[in-house]
Amino acid sequence: MNKNDLNFTAKLTIKVELPYRTYLPNDYSDDGPAHPLLLFLHGAGERGDDLTALTNTALPKHIEEGLDLPFVTVCPQCAEGSWWDEHALSALLDKVVSAYNIDQARLYLTGLSMGGRGTWQLANLLGEKFAAIAPICPPFVWVNPENFRNLPIWCFHGVMDSVIPVSDSVKIVRLLRSNGCKVEFTTYANADHDSWTDTYTNPELYEWLLSHRRAAP
Repeated sequence: MNKNDLNFTAKLTIKVELPYRTYLPNDYSDDGPAHPLLLFLHGAGERGDDLTALTNTALPKHIEEGLDLPFVTVCPQCAEGSWWDEHALSALLDKVVSAYNIDQARLYLTGLSMGGRGTWQLANLLGEKFAAIAPICPPFVWVNPENFRNLPIWCFHGVMDSVIPVSDSVKIVRLLRSNGCKVEFTTYANADHDSWTDTYTNPELYEWLLSHRRAAP
């Protein structure tokens, strides 16, 4: 019998496409001081090919209605029937950081429901890039606690959530805390799946995000 032990190596190039909308703070300038960036990931209901759908709920809706934020806020849209892909989001993040005047020590990430899961996934891949993250009512997803060791996290969930049970967040919070990660966890006693309205209209969230900076490598 002849036996061949071989090793295969190949470099794959994958084309990704993500439409996105950007909201700039009133004092934004391409020169001058760099600005913090907030990447927002929507839920399953806003998928599609029409960016105006993003304004139906949550953070883009509040910004359209007058919420004044100090971030360059980037809101990508996931295609109909698809889910957030952390590698595509990583490429988008590189794109917007190079396109705008961004302080790379102040990159923040948040998302709701499907976007909350995307928040966990992207931070699991790029935990060292973000200064803080805020997943809202996310379904459970396995992550490597080592990737969150030095990442401030504030997780939110409604106790009465009939779409994604609060136990999903409880499990991931316990997983991270038991491995030495710093996680703040807020539950809303009377909230169903919409735990994002109370979260995104609370100024304390944005103050908390901005209180964190990524340490220099």
